[in-house]
Amino acid sequence: MFVDTNVLVHASAQGAPEREQARAALARHAAAGEPLCISRQVLREFMAVIMGPQVWARAQTAADAAALILARDFDILEDGPMVWDRLVYLCRNFAFGGRQVHDANIVATMLAHGESRLLTFNVADFRRFGRVIDLVDLPAP
Repeated sequence: MFVDTNVLVHASAQGAPEREQARAALARHAAAGEPLCISRQVLREFMAVIMGPQVWARAQTAADAAALILARDFDILEDGPMVWDRLVYLCRNFAFGGRQVHDANIVATMLAHGESRLLTFNVADFRRFGRVIDLVDLPAP
């Protein structure tokens, strides 16, 4: 299962509004033996968000942010020509623009690596790709 940045941020940040829900979902899938996947894009996004001030959390240092993500066990799905080919396909077949290209790149990464499930709080951001991936909603705590 591919884990979106927002789930990692909420699971990691003290005071995050959906912290317990994110932590429970990650723990449940890990306990079930389901591999949890991210990409280097997600790592960069996580660092950018967690190092910035939030209404609900103080900004982390780069070292603290790296420690938070390294404390978890994820398979890293690498970017490359196959991901680019899938992204071009998505650009030609789905309507999106601007910052939504980051969501499209997550889907492209998933497609290139044969991953069909996504754990995210932002289901609406990925609905346009619903024919491509099986969105997994986080259950209530």
